[in-house]
Amino acid sequence: MTSRQQPDWDEPCFVISVVSRMVGVNAQTLRYYERIELVEPSRSGGNIRLYSQRDIERLRRIKTLVYDMGVNAAGVDVILRLTDQIQQLEGTVEVLRGELERVTEEG
Repeated sequence: MTSRQQPDWDEPCFVISVVSRMVGVNAQTLRYYERIELVEPSRSGGNIRLYSQRDIERLRRIKTLVYDMGVNAAGVDVILRLTDQIQQLEGTVEVLRGELERVTEEG
């Protein structure tokens, strides 16, 4: 698939009305999530909110936490921050594991 057919994961290309339908929450809820800094969409030159595929996936996680699990906004913030930290640490572990394998093979 070419980049024209499938936008880059971080490319801001969806406006709020489209994201609202994709995620299943109203636009006001998306503005609220931005205001409390759970998501930070990009802005166009005309100051229009533009969301990436990564933002949409994050919003779907937020929706699940809030609507399905009953987590409040502060809890969502903590969960998302911890999840991000875990992902970063997993990446670090993979790098270190590769280094260890390389050193073990050499020595």
